[in-house]
Amino acid sequence: MRVSVQLSAEAGPWPELVDYVLEAERLGVEVCWVAEAWGCDAVGPLGYLAARTERILLGSAVLQLGTRTPAMVAMSALTLARMSGDRFLLGLGASGPQVIEGLHGVPFAHPLGRMRETVRIVRALAAGEKAAFQGKHFQLPLPGGEGKPMRLAQPANPRIPVYLAALSPKMLELTGEIADGWLGTSFVPEAADTYLDALSAGAARAGRTLADLDISQGAEVAFGDNVEQMLLPRKQKLAFSLGGMGSATTNFYNSAYARQGFAEVAEQVQRLWVAGRREEATALVPDEMVLATTLIGTEQMVRERLAVWRAAGVDTVRLYPAGDTLDQRLSTLARAIELLQDPPTGGSSAGGSSG
Repeated sequence: MRVSVQLSAEAGPWPELVDYVLEAERLGVEVCWVAEAWGCDAVGPLGYLAARTERILLGSAVLQLGTRTPAMVAMSALTLARMSGDRFLLGLGASGPQVIEGLHGVPFAHPLGRMRETVRIVRALAAGEKAAFQGKHFQLPLPGGEGKPMRLAQPANPRIPVYLAALSPKMLELTGEIADGWLGTSFVPEAADTYLDALSAGAARAGRTLADLDISQGAEVAFGDNVEQMLLPRKQKLAFSLGGMGSATTNFYNSAYARQGFAEVAEQVQRLWVAGRREEATALVPDEMVLATTLIGTEQMVRERLAVWRAAGVDTVRLYPAGDTLDQRLSTLARAIELLQDPPTGGSSAGGSSG
């Protein structure tokens, strides 16, 4: 499996985050993804990292649909590809109504259709074509105005890979059909077919297979002998995903876990979380759910879980190394890389379950 890391630019002092990426590159990490949620944007940090790094690929994970026009997405992608020497990967995602409508004031409507049209426009502009597109959601030039079809005033670059972040079956199918890679999350490898079947169906529509897609999946990695002690903070994070990463009616993370065998838990945790009963919601998250969706525990447990991920079809693992300090996070990252470079000859799951 290819090794990548993901950076949240608001998650610490910027010089320390840069040092983390530089050391990750030295350790052999192949991709650094920069997140964009409701904190820092992704484009600024990626431009800075392009100047400071030499080899590592740099990706947006993700630029949010609706916060930029398709033309601006294309302009940013071309700019970052030039600045990095063709090391940029364009990751796009629909986000959710709480962020898109609450923070940006943009309707969260028709994400599937808007994603399809956005990728078509971005690829056309990146290839040097004029902005001439008449779709259901985007019309270029705007009808009835004074605009005319235009090309971007940058050298064409049709080679920029496009990755889509997807959780719902329809968006997964679209990813398989039109993207170069899938940025996944909330992943239970024992239930990987709940994702891969939809990706395969979409790929088949385009005359492709899963082999044409980079399956990129992420999880926290942490080492320790006291596994019981390690579980509680991870249960809190999972409870937030199930109950707080969306509204009471729209939570893509909750739905993804439900499809992977945790439907009853997902429903109960969300109900308690929305009602403000956060501690009760956390207490309902079972141990096996944490162990199934993270890479935590003893070194042998993590080694065996990585083998399960590899067997499930993951091409690129996105690691979120635990640690309170930069040195601790880098130490965790280095240990995980060693395990990936020295996989077990045989293996079994250590504590994982699909519910």
